[in-house]
Amino acid sequence: MKLNFILTLASLSVITGLVSATSVDLKLKRETSLLIDPAGLPTLPTVNAAKAAASAANINLDDIQGDILIGMLKNMELFFFFGIANATDFKAKLKSDILPLVTSTTQLLDNSTQPITALNIAFSQTGLLALNVTDSMSDVPFAGGQAVDPNLGDPGTTNWVPEFVGTNIHGVILLASDTLDNINSQLASLKSALGDSVTEIYSLQGAARPDNEKGHEHFGFLDGISNPAVVGFRTPLPGQAVVPTGEILVGETGDRITGRPSWAKDGSFLVFRQLKQLVPEFNKFLTDNPIQQPGLTPQNGSDLLGARMMGRWKSGAPVFLAPLADEPELGRDTSRNNDFNYADPTTGLVNTTDQTKCPFSAHIRKTRPRADLGLPENSTSNHHIIRAGIPYGPEVSTEEASSNTTATERGLAFVAYQSSIGNGFQFLQKLWADKTNFVHGNVGFDPIIGANKGASRVVNGLDPTDPTRSITLVTDFVVSRGGEYFFSPSLSAIANTLSV
Repeated sequence: MKLNFILTLASLSVITGLVSATSVDLKLKRETSLLIDPAGLPTLPTVNAAKAAASAANINLDDIQGDILIGMLKNMELFFFFGIANATDFKAKLKSDILPLVTSTTQLLDNSTQPITALNIAFSQTGLLALNVTDSMSDVPFAGGQAVDPNLGDPGTTNWVPEFVGTNIHGVILLASDTLDNINSQLASLKSALGDSVTEIYSLQGAARPDNEKGHEHFGFLDGISNPAVVGFRTPLPGQAVVPTGEILVGETGDRITGRPSWAKDGSFLVFRQLKQLVPEFNKFLTDNPIQQPGLTPQNGSDLLGARMMGRWKSGAPVFLAPLADEPELGRDTSRNNDFNYADPTTGLVNTTDQTKCPFSAHIRKTRPRADLGLPENSTSNHHIIRAGIPYGPEVSTEEASSNTTATERGLAFVAYQSSIGNGFQFLQKLWADKTNFVHGNVGFDPIIGANKGASRVVNGLDPTDPTRSITLVTDFVVSRGGEYFFSPSLSAIANTLSV
């Protein structure tokens, strides 16, 4: 394929001198980025800025797989889930055919160094064992696998994609590019190279939504604004959580878990969840239950209810700063759209009874409580994750919208990175999103991702005119279709441990 051809030319230029470095460099350079850059989401640092930050923190961005720190900025992405059929053959091909294609963080930061199709790879616990890597990763959820994790609120595996049930998935390869043809070409080349060493178990194709919806998930909300700034990678924006490198990368400063093998340094645990979104049903719920307040039309009231459930308007503007109506300019402004902490700016204290600006149960407040946990925020919480998912499935059809019924599956291919699944994703789901007695009392479930094993969910505080009013959600608008826990190793770990 094209990328392999370019790499072959690059090798020939070194060995024979027949191909000039200039001609190869020109072929390697992209005209456009494979990433998206929606207004309102934190932009990536320049290569020079990232290198300076990394040098100060003593981390090596060339050794860290690119997807971990980049966030929710892929244009198109394919998740290829596989089993290892022949470990000896796979190890050889991991070193000879996959490792040269694994895309580092540094490579993704500039168009000129981005490949045609970026590739990352991660392994489940059973995948590591298949490679005869028996070191304890000191992460209980990872060791057990997602299918037996009782802490996620799923009604068992009833709604799961069958391929996620069990322990047959040994790894996942992530392919990202700006066109489907590029991804398919890379995948075909990869399958040919791997041959019988792997079995294809399942795949899921994701893509950014079209036009002005780029960066928005299928309910319509701009997604990824609250991703933290990791020390050693980027300069924080106003209001952005600053987290130690080790909260995301194993073995770095701030990693509170001991007993990991040395080769795991600069890797990260990847949580994958296929989350189906019932968009027509969600929109029907908003239409049927508008906030009734003087000056609001029924549509205004429905939009307000959705924004209060999420904690942000669809533009990304936080309801705490825009309590009654969307302010798209605020949503697009990265210097303001995350610059709040739920506290009174004059006293620095949170009013523990006032939900007029933002419900205590709102999704973004449940998953990042900010000053609700006290200040400074980062001294009281080590439960941050880097979210790097992408929407999947088609746009809502006219027929679905008119019938208020989902006919074709769509949703979010949820990806989260952290140095501890127990302190990261699992904690956020079980002890924050699903915990009804949360910080300020009986606030109920997170109305977006909160799960009660398929049973109805009570949510409080959504109506600003009556904050004591409870709303019972009988439908889960986000339905787990399953997933798995993986470890995304450093490039050096692939070269020196996993492929030998």
